Amino acid sequence: MKRILSLSAALLFLLSFANIQAKVGESKVDNTEKLVGNLIQSHLSRYHYTGKTLDDSLSKNAFQEYIKKLDYGKQFFLQKDVDKLSKYQYKMDNELVSGKHELLVVSMDLHQKRIKELNDYRKSIFKKEFSFKDKEYLELDPEKREFPETEKELKDYWRRVYKQSVLSQYISLMEAQDDLKKELAEAKKEGSKKDSDKVAKAAKKDKKKKKKEEKILSDAELIKKAHKKVNEKYEKVFARLMKDERADYMEKFFNAVTSVYDPHTVYFPPKRKEDFDIDISGQLEGIGAVLQEDGAYIKVVRIVPGGAAWRQKDLEVDDIILSAAEGDEEPVDLVNMRVDDAVRYIRGKKGTIVKLTVKKVDGTRKVIPIERDVVQIEASYAKASVLKHKELNIRVGYIHVPKFYRDFKDSSRSCTADVLMELKRLKKLDIQGVILDLRNNGGGALKDAEEMSGLFIKEGPIVQIKGQGEIDVLKDTNTNITYDGPLIVMVNRFSASASEILAGAMQDYKRAVIVGGEHTHGKGTVQAILDFNSTPLMNFLNKDLGGLKITVQKFYRITGASTQFKGVTPDIILPDPMAYADNREQDLDYAIPWDQVDAQEYKEWDKFSYGLPLLKKRSEKRVSKSERFNRIKESIEYLTKKKDETKVSLNLKEVLAEDEKNKKVTDRLKEKEESKDLVVLDFEKSLMAHEKINPGEEVRWKEDFEQRKKDWVKSLVEDPMIEETMFIMDDMIRQVQGKKLSMVK
Repeated sequence: MKRILSLSAALLFLLSFANIQAKVGESKVDNTEKLVGNLIQSHLSRYHYTGKTLDDSLSKNAFQEYIKKLDYGKQFFLQKDVDKLSKYQYKMDNELVSGKHELLVVSMDLHQKRIKELNDYRKSIFKKEFSFKDKEYLELDPEKREFPETEKELKDYWRRVYKQSVLSQYISLMEAQDDLKKELAEAKKEGSKKDSDKVAKAAKKDKKKKKKEEKILSDAELIKKAHKKVNEKYEKVFARLMKDERADYMEKFFNAVTSVYDPHTVYFPPKRKEDFDIDISGQLEGIGAVLQEDGAYIKVVRIVPGGAAWRQKDLEVDDIILSAAEGDEEPVDLVNMRVDDAVRYIRGKKGTIVKLTVKKVDGTRKVIPIERDVVQIEASYAKASVLKHKELNIRVGYIHVPKFYRDFKDSSRSCTADVLMELKRLKKLDIQGVILDLRNNGGGALKDAEEMSGLFIKEGPIVQIKGQGEIDVLKDTNTNITYDGPLIVMVNRFSASASEILAGAMQDYKRAVIVGGEHTHGKGTVQAILDFNSTPLMNFLNKDLGGLKITVQKFYRITGASTQFKGVTPDIILPDPMAYADNREQDLDYAIPWDQVDAQEYKEWDKFSYGLPLLKKRSEKRVSKSERFNRIKESIEYLTKKKDETKVSLNLKEVLAEDEKNKKVTDRLKEKEESKDLVVLDFEKSLMAHEKINPGEEVRWKEDFEQRKKDWVKSLVEDPMIEETMFIMDDMIRQVQGKKLSMVK
């Protein structure tokens, strides 16, 4: 499977670019930009899985992506600006290779001109305060808006943006002050002057003015403060935008081209590549969340198992991070900020606190304090328990695998080795079935998808891998079966890559019943990192050129069907709490489509049959009668509706009424109910399997371990999918034992 990607031949013809610095109209041919452009074009042509040719058709799509990267929210350009730039839409392929970046020069000048004009407008509009009595609205979704035709339309849009920001800030200040009033009143009610002083001191907002206690403000003072804070916020936003240099626009140009190949192919300039290297090394101290730009906003796309946010639990996928504050300092607004700039305010040293103000999918706002930490590696290892249910006469082994980890320097340290250890331990505890939970497992080492599958079958192919050449087939050649009893694999829309390979193989062999949401993530491609500085030639030129993450291969199941785009469809589908979100592979622009290759020869599991049709009918009946699942269904319907309501009111009374309504609904729908019948046993040894106690930290470790035990049990008993999977397992065991099942009444 390994493939050596030689750069030398592809770079020989680039030697002639040295010392080029000729003017072309208003643009310049920069030798470094030209060199990088040719490297990108050469590598896309040579190595990208699709084999696409960078021609006028791709250039047109790349142009649309470039405009989005410059002005996704349609906040800066007029329609006539876009029309002016459109004459270059078929030239991006040529400019990439020639280095004559006329589109970049013209677009940069236009973009900066509009930014300066709008900054001047900001100065004038904030000379007087807004009124929130009129019935007025702002459309937040740029897909539902066109580029403004006139400068008057553009300014009116920004007037509404400013007004909505001030209104939102005013409401936040009111809520904070209401909380302060309640705390002071409570302290006063208790008759404790000492407590009252303590609460008052805690309410101080400015650390630099400790002697000045923040007082209760009048309504007029609150509006004035909100007005001032928003004006200062946008002053900083525009100041930052006006500092963008040619290199920033060049990066957008390059990645507009790479993005039309597929969403996972990305050019990393030197600065961004350093961040990427830090991220994949796992050495970064921070909150443990993967973020990406979503138009003008920073969105959470993944919570890292074992990280600070994962332990804190309030931050969720699809949350929008509006601002970040260092402890009790003033928050820094992250709206309209690049993600690589935003993370510099979110990252920090272990033990420090960052307070994130986030906007939830339902529109509510929440301040989430997170203590930064390094990712707790122990928390991302496979863990296991024995599960019992008071209504069922079975003991089931439950194994949670957060990711497919592997230490390539130490072959004994891998998730497969840990799952093997847990299976052997569970078998000694008299279990009748095993649940393998791959939910939220984004993948990892392909080797472990292959080897872990082999723990449950005798031998045979596991996955097919296709590049631009022949198909490689990874096979289980070990004839030993570690566990041969009833098996369920749990998945959801965040189960990707290696998780989909294992789930797909178990389904194709009919070895396990797959349980989860409508389908898995659909990430069935492989990326390679090509470092543009890694050859002797680049060392000779003494230039830091960054690198390219490029899609080079694609996964196929042993049936021939790809896991890409469609993912794996479970045998038994349960309501997915995240069904309202557009966060699967097929929701991404230019995702590589599904296809298929020839099937492999393999032998289906014949030791016993699960009677799948009856299992499905019985599960559907139970789910339909479950209050917990009905609450999930109601939540999906509500959040789907809220997601589509992108026009927001600028009227204070309407906004307050809507916020109150949303809060009541979401508080009810998010209320978690523990199963009184699910019992979690025999897990302490598993939780301790990878523990390391540093000298002098025994007491702290014991306290932390006790809390993690409680968290582990709580996470299982609050999960309705775990409970329903237990009932499915009971049905499977009874079918295997030859007991007759009837329909659930």
